[in-house]
Amino acid sequence: MWILEWLPNWAFYAIFFIGLLGIIATEFFKFIPVLSTYRLPIQILSAIALCFGTYMAGAISDNESWLAKVKELEKKVAEVEVKSAEENVKIIEKVVKKIEVVKVQGAEVVKYIDREVVKYDTIFAPGGACEIPKEFFIAHDDAVKDPR
Repeated sequence: MWILEWLPNWAFYAIFFIGLLGIIATEFFKFIPVLSTYRLPIQILSAIALCFGTYMAGAISDNESWLAKVKELEKKVAEVEVKSAEENVKIIEKVVKKIEVVKVQGAEVVKYIDREVVKYDTIFAPGGACEIPKEFFIAHDDAVKDPR
């Protein structure tokens, strides 16, 4: 409520006690002439002040409970953010390791293919026939397998 931000909490409690004092004064001090003349308007205003003060005291209590819940959830969010950052670091480390493994395996496969294909390279042989060996296909399939 905007009025809770605008007025301090003690103002609402003061309004409550002023209303309470007004009702008590009109009931117990009937013999004072000023109070007997303005008794009904004072009672009405006191009842309104009493009701408003009671309502706002409840609103203050409700607002404080919500603020406590918000602070509690902010703590939980901060804890989860820390855990999330830790997990992100772990995930990044795993990805970097996998990339390194793939690069190393790729380099080994390229070396193997270069070494094996030279053995079977007959492009400059008489007749110009070039065979692709079975080992080449095996090496190619090994290169695309998951490194796990």
